[in-house]
This record gives sequence, C-alpha cells and structure tokens, in this order.
Amino acid sequence: MAPKRPYGAGAFPKAVEPLAPAKVDPAQLYAALDLGTNSCRMLIAQPKGSQFHVIDSFSKSVQLGAGLEQTGRLSRASISRTIQALKVCRKKLEKHDVKRMRLVATEACRRAHNSREFMRAVRREVGIDLEIIKPEEEARLAVISCAPLVSTKTEQLLVVDIGGGSTELVWIDLSSVPRIERPRAIMRLHRGFHNADSPFPHAKVVDWISVPLGVATLKDQFQDVDDDSARFALMSWLFEEKLADFAPYANDACREGFQIIGTSGTVTTVAASHLGLRRYDRNKVDGLRMTSEQIDRVIRDYLDLGPEGRRRDPRIGRDRQELIMSGAAILQALLRIWPTDRLSVADRGLREGLLYAQMSMDGVLEETVP
Repeated sequence: MAPKRPYGAGAFPKAVEPLAPAKVDPAQLYAALDLGTNSCRMLIAQPKGSQFHVIDSFSKSVQLGAGLEQTGRLSRASISRTIQALKVCRKKLEKHDVKRMRLVATEACRRAHNSREFMRAVRREVGIDLEIIKPEEEARLAVISCAPLVSTKTEQLLVVDIGGGSTELVWIDLSSVPRIERPRAIMRLHRGFHNADSPFPHAKVVDWISVPLGVATLKDQFQDVDDDSARFALMSWLFEEKLADFAPYANDACREGFQIIGTSGTVTTVAASHLGLRRYDRNKVDGLRMTSEQIDRVIRDYLDLGPEGRRRDPRIGRDRQELIMSGAAILQALLRIWPTDRLSVADRGLREGLLYAQMSMDGVLEETVP
C-alpha cells in the first residue's frame, strides 16, 4: 500500500531530504536537537527553496527518564549515557561549524528534581546549553512539522505526538480556512496557538493538552502487572482517563472531514508492521494513511505475539520492543474515542518543527503556492 499524500504537500518543508553536497556554507546551516525521555536526536539542515536538505543527523536511545517515575530524579547511569550522546552531537556541530541552533529538552528534564544539576553537568562536560521548553511549545512545534500531511479536505484535525515522557494532543478547527490554504495555515502556527490578528487565514486551536504519560512513563506505571493483556488494558484505560479535561474529549466527530496525524516511534512502528516491512523504509511510512481497523489489527497481532514474540519480531526492532505496547495502548485509547479512516503517519516531529520555526523566523524559506 503506497503512502497517500495530500495535494500540495510538496509546497512545504520535507522532514528529511537526501543528503546535500558535503561542501556547504556554514552560514546557511541550522541545527535542532531534541533530548526526550527516551531518545536524543539531532538534525543539521540547509534551507533550500520551500524545503530543507538534511546535512547530518544523529539518533540514539539514551533512556534519560529510566527510573524517573519511581525516584523523581535522573539516574547517574542515565545522565552518563546522555552526556556521551550529547558529546557526539557537539562534535557534529563543530564539524559543520553550525551557528544557528536550538538544543532543547522536554518532559524528563521538566519533571526531574535534579534537572538543574543535569544541565550544569551538560554545560561543564559537553560545552553546550540545553533549553527546557514548555509543553505548549513542544506541542506547537510538533504540529507545524506535520503541516505537509494535512489534507485540503480536513476540517477538524487532531495532531498527536506520543513521546517518551508525555503525549501532546492538539485539536484544530480548519473549517473557516479555504481548502487550498489549510496546510499553510497549520505552518503559520509557529507564531503561536492564538494568532487571530494574522492577516492570513488562520487555523483555530480549539484545545491542546500535554498528558504526562508517554511510552516510557506509562510502561513504568504497570511494571508490577505480569499478565500482558491485563497490563495493556490498564495502560489504555489510564491514558484515556487523563483526557477527561481535554475539551474535545468524546467529541462526536464524523469521519468525513476529520483527520488524525500521529507523530512518534509508536505510530511509525505500527505502520511498518502493517506494511510488513522487515527493514524500516521512511519513504513508505511517512504520509501513509491507515484506518482504525488496520491499526487495531496490528495491535491485536502484537498482543497475540506476547513479550517473547515481540522481542523476535523484526518489524518492531530491539530498540522499540520494550515500549511498543505502552505506545499502542495510547494509540488504541485515542482511536476508541475518535475512530477514523484518515490517520496519517508522520515520521517527523520536534526536530523538524524546530528547524522550520528557525528558518521561518529568519525568512529563508520560500512560500510557494500549491
């Protein structure tokens, strides 16, 4: 099944482009680093037209938030792993002589009692300054990175970013925006969720929420439950309970004109499993649309496999197998509330949003007409 892409998608920055030539003017380069609860990831890119080319990248599972749910602190082992990864990132920044960058940390550092101590250690041992961003900015950056996947037919949009330590949901009303402008209206949200004074057609953010449960923290909540199916059901129930204060909760959205975009390792892994990929292929996954029934079939397959079967399944991968069921529990809860035949899979997220926001603020991206 080939990915279906909305009309006009090429008019917006693509999350990952083929590597640009090695010789690049450092003055044209931008970097974005996302230090999450589970992973440390960085992109270095060069703006080109209305898109950007990726020059270099880095991604490693550091499990910074391991044990955070029990102790409220970042462990010494987690800090050590993360600092080693950040040293690799610093070397890449120095190699390319990058001057424009945003290096951010999210939920684990927001919650940990010793996050200031960790930040000082990073500054002392790595020589970089990390910025802990607020949940609203994290949600906003995830939203704008997904703009190319917004269909011009979409009137109600739910963007879901399932992270390691938290999950951000943003509900957006596009019904008053001309169809041709809808993807672009999403990208303009980099200026803020409430930008009614803009002279351009604007997307209305109905509500957003940052749930302090992600794939790592939700898994830690039920480590004492031995039964695989019971643990999965409890995780899904707990996550749904956290959505009670979200304004569109149990909103009776009809499938026509409603779209969910999911950005996370969970969503891309489920998509890869649906396609039967033994080796991950971003070109086949990013932009793929799946129905609730297709996703539910994959999740049932994961449950049938059991823990040992999931560990051996090449579609899931060793890095993802410990976290896939907590992520699947979140995804199932969302689709139980808002069933859809238009869930778009986004292999993109905070890093791409950080890059787009920097480049857009500097005015180095062209705005082409779809």
